[in-house]
Amino acid sequence: MPGEIKGGEPLAAEQLCWRCDTSRWTFETTQDLEDLGEVIGQARAVEAILFAVDIEQPGYNIFALGPEGLDKHGIIRRFLEAKAAAQPAPADWCYVNNFREAHAPKAIELPPGRGVGFKEDMARLVTDLHDVLISAFESEEYRTRRQVIEEELKERQQASVSEIETAAKEKGLTLVRTPIGFAFAPVSEGKLVPPEVFEHFPKEAREKIEADIEELQKRLQAALEKTPIWIKETREKVRALNQETAELAVGHLIGALRDAYADLPKIMAYLTEVQKDVIGNVELFLQQPKQGAGPRVAREGEAGGDAFRRYLVNLIVHNHVEGGGPDGRAPVIYEDNPTYDRLVGYIEHRAELGALITDFNMIRAGALHKANGGYLILDVRKVLMRPLAWDGLKRALFAKEIRTEPLAHMLGLLSTTSLEPEPIPLDLKIVLIGDRELYYLLSFYDPEFADLFKVSADFDELIDRSESNDRLYARQVATLVRENALRPFGREAVGRVLEQAARQAGDAERLSAKTDTIADLLREADHWAQIEGREVVERADVQKAIDKQIYRQDRVRQRMQEQILRGTVLIDDRGAKVGQINGLSVLSLGGFAFGRPSRITARVRLGRGDLVDIEREVELGGPLHSKGVLILRGFLSSHYASDRPLSLSASLVFEQSYGGVDGDSASSAELYALLSAIAEVPIKQSFAVTGSVNQHGEVQAIGGVNEKIEGFFDLCAERGLTGEQGVLIPASNVKHLMLRPDVIAAVRDGRFRIYPVTSIEQGVEILTGLPAGERGADGSFPKDSLNHRVEARLIELAEQRRAFARGKTDNEEDR
Repeated sequence: MPGEIKGGEPLAAEQLCWRCDTSRWTFETTQDLEDLGEVIGQARAVEAILFAVDIEQPGYNIFALGPEGLDKHGIIRRFLEAKAAAQPAPADWCYVNNFREAHAPKAIELPPGRGVGFKEDMARLVTDLHDVLISAFESEEYRTRRQVIEEELKERQQASVSEIETAAKEKGLTLVRTPIGFAFAPVSEGKLVPPEVFEHFPKEAREKIEADIEELQKRLQAALEKTPIWIKETREKVRALNQETAELAVGHLIGALRDAYADLPKIMAYLTEVQKDVIGNVELFLQQPKQGAGPRVAREGEAGGDAFRRYLVNLIVHNHVEGGGPDGRAPVIYEDNPTYDRLVGYIEHRAELGALITDFNMIRAGALHKANGGYLILDVRKVLMRPLAWDGLKRALFAKEIRTEPLAHMLGLLSTTSLEPEPIPLDLKIVLIGDRELYYLLSFYDPEFADLFKVSADFDELIDRSESNDRLYARQVATLVRENALRPFGREAVGRVLEQAARQAGDAERLSAKTDTIADLLREADHWAQIEGREVVERADVQKAIDKQIYRQDRVRQRMQEQILRGTVLIDDRGAKVGQINGLSVLSLGGFAFGRPSRITARVRLGRGDLVDIEREVELGGPLHSKGVLILRGFLSSHYASDRPLSLSASLVFEQSYGGVDGDSASSAELYALLSAIAEVPIKQSFAVTGSVNQHGEVQAIGGVNEKIEGFFDLCAERGLTGEQGVLIPASNVKHLMLRPDVIAAVRDGRFRIYPVTSIEQGVEILTGLPAGERGADGSFPKDSLNHRVEARLIELAEQRRAFARGKTDNEEDR
């Protein structure tokens, strides 16, 4: 900003705000500007990101730290996508049935883009197998061969029975088939002998017949005992026939798949297992109710299902694109809800007959699966808020594999049998996005954090102002305008946006990097331009958007101002008083900050050098405020009557303060009030003061200088500007001034003044009208100076204390 800064002299209007010089720009509207293809003011963070994505070593994951609103996610994603576009697509991954251990599904890696084809081939194979097997087992050849086997059994059974029947006939007996089995009975003249007739046979004849029957029964029993063996042999022959038939029918189908996947050993081994299982369980394909209907195979997500699911392929990660072939780039994934399950994957269950069941087809991929071979972006705060998500992420990174298991298993709360899928190797870069506080907390409290996230990309919230950066910022404005489909912004409107960016940065030499608030401003300015019927957004539209933003948020500020104007809160802006001064503080509510004047008073009496901070005594003062008060004691002790003990008791307080007070920005105001009370010199109440002070009496920079000045200005403007009112600020804060146009206008017209000060001496001269005074050659201050009055009063108090102590001793001796 123009103009030389002289401590103790009021600032010119030109020194109160940076005004963007738009005459140096050649464009008329943002339509004339190209989109910004680079990142402004984030060289350190960009270098860290590029380093992390290039280095191929474990643990070099990224933590992007910085406040909200910097578009860290967008910047990082652009760099990652540019890097990913030059990288090959990662492998496809699928889970298949483990025919030996069904609870431990196997993971198979395929070249990128081939997973979809493999999954479809296996689904088609199941249908084709059904049709081929049904045809093979209904063929004439199969039926004939099976009939031969079955007839052989019948013939063997018939031959054994026929032999016994012949022996029975030779003995005058016959074999009778009954509902409960076989029986032998005597025959006479070709007819069965009734039991009542048989009872009248001679004894010798009966005994001989009974002996023959017993012998024949033994022979029959022996023959019947061979039947299960013959049946078993027949079944084995039928099973062998079935397997032979199935192998012939299945061989050419699976053989075709073998040819297609001959370059993938794991697929070849899996197809061998499939062939063995199909042949061993061919009955599954023969139990279908209708010829040609094909097996009903339950698809993914379908409740119920049948045994044919065992031959499906659960493709959890694929890089197939429409039209076939792989997506030739590494994945860049952002997981918005990073729960444990959504990170490492999960296993679904379905209810069936009152029980929860699952299989390998119900394994679902997590973000780690989808980003494997590429990049995964996570919001660290969301990860830390989800139970065990942080532990699950670290476990996967350390093990370099993704192990999908139920959360209850990890906690040790579930002992029932579940799936244990084969782990999948993990190779990716993780990018965590969060604020600085979380980064430093994790660094301090988690010893494993530094091993996994070795690169910090520290985003700056401020951009240095320069002619080149101003042009780049204008291009960024143009980019945001196009991205949000807004009206073109005129050159002056863009300049006003840059001025507001400097105001948001709180520094006339910096611009705010928080693009989200700038984007909001652009959208609102576009809205007001639409209301006015303009095709191009003008400076007035941007200003109106700023004014409306403030109006929507300043209800609390207005109510506080009303309390002062109505006399509820006591603040003077005229006259002069001893030991009383107007201090300035900043309140921030929901992102809206505003200044608030407060009355600070000091009282002094004889004492032992105690400086009482009433705010601290009642536990309303924070540690920084208490530190500032303690510095005042050091200043007094070193500047005045250093050869005598400090013999005063002073109290300092923020009047009508009912909340906490922290920060040292009021320490200079408290020192002015204290010096006024000691010297008994009044302070002009038309001034308000901000700034911290050190033990040497130097006034130091503070934050929120713009809001503090405007807070006191608004009060004075409501009561009427007299030309005597103003604010004292540290000279080192002048470069931060970005004041409102109405404040600048009042300063230009001489109705309000802003004084930069570098020392307490400069400040007291403005506030009291007395010279501060410097020590002469004799070591004393000039008699008409404020410092002389302060020192004289302190010497007086020291003498009174000494006399008081002497008088107390004399009284004790008299007694």
